[in-house]
Amino acid sequence: MWAMAIRPIITLPDPVLRKTSQPVEAVDDETRRLIADMFDTMYDAPGIGLAAPQIGVLRRVLVLDDARGEEEKRPIAMINPEILGYGDESRLHEEGCLSIPDMFAEVERPASVTVRYVDERGLLVERVCEGLLATIVQHEVDHLNGVLFIDHLSRLRRELLIKKFYKTRREAHSGNL
Repeated sequence: MWAMAIRPIITLPDPVLRKTSQPVEAVDDETRRLIADMFDTMYDAPGIGLAAPQIGVLRRVLVLDDARGEEEKRPIAMINPEILGYGDESRLHEEGCLSIPDMFAEVERPASVTVRYVDERGLLVERVCEGLLATIVQHEVDHLNGVLFIDHLSRLRRELLIKKFYKTRREAHSGNL
């Protein structure tokens, strides 16, 4: 294998976060290296999901792990993921994002999704994701389309959260914290 590589996570207002990612043409060593780096970066952050645009790579790749606390890791890499369908029920979950650090808000999304993707071995997979896993998949697929979790909030809530993010960031950089 290759050396562990933790890549810098880009944050608001970087315009890369608003761009649409391009499909991966082939699952090759470069793609697998990207996935390995993404897992290293996600676990180091720490986070439960990471999309390639968050490290400045506009490719349709995401990684996630919905294991909590001391549970055994359940890493999943999805290449060219496509949500095929949504369940009828919805779920409220407090979401955060490594690209908008320390900011959280409740987001309502479908409680289940059916997703089709290619795994790191190049195999086509179709699976139904429920609960937290469904939320993570939707959040990360949004990233591939240039959408952030704050886009699911009311305009007022989004503006307040962004204002708070920039204020916190300014204070951290000026040493007031």
